[in-house]
Amino acid sequence: MTFTNRNRVQVLAGTALALLVALAGGCSRSDEPVVGQFKGLDITGVPYGKDFKLTDHNNQERTLADFKGKVVMLYFGFVQCPDVCPTALTRAVETKQLLGADGERLQVIFVTVDPERDTAPILKAYMDAFDPSFLALSTDAQHTRETADSFKAYYKKVPTGSSYTMDHSALSYLFDPSGNLRVAMRHEQTAKDYAHDIALLLKTP
Repeated sequence: MTFTNRNRVQVLAGTALALLVALAGGCSRSDEPVVGQFKGLDITGVPYGKDFKLTDHNNQERTLADFKGKVVMLYFGFVQCPDVCPTALTRAVETKQLLGADGERLQVIFVTVDPERDTAPILKAYMDAFDPSFLALSTDAQHTRETADSFKAYYKKVPTGSSYTMDHSALSYLFDPSGNLRVAMRHEQTAKDYAHDIALLLKTP
């Protein structure tokens, strides 16, 4: 997928939507700990992105509960994406390095929006190319759509000659160690921004 002007508009639209939700009352509630100022969009308390039930590249079913005690970074993409997804995963590697020892408490999760081509062996090899601790999750086409919709994540198959590519949004979602969706990170933000917000979430009780 080439990150075209159209993609940028979609990312900005998703960002604007998250911001509007936050301004409408999705910011931190008084009964939740306030640990600092996020670099990303604070979407604490939004009514979406509550959980998922998907299969990892080791054929094990996964939900958010499996990662309690860790910050989860969730990203929707696909293996044949030529630029945006590799950039996001490379940044995730750098983010983990910046966290030092706390990097062990970060779980990066890549959800494929192209289950037709992204088989478990392909996903495993793709994750191993960046960091063996990263997990890729998948499901069938219908459940993929339902999962993406539950996170307000956009994707669409785009024909390219005899094949196709996938147009998709590029936000990364951060969950605190209790499994609550807290922050939406923009694609153009730096690894330092990501590490900053993850460090804050790791201080959440």
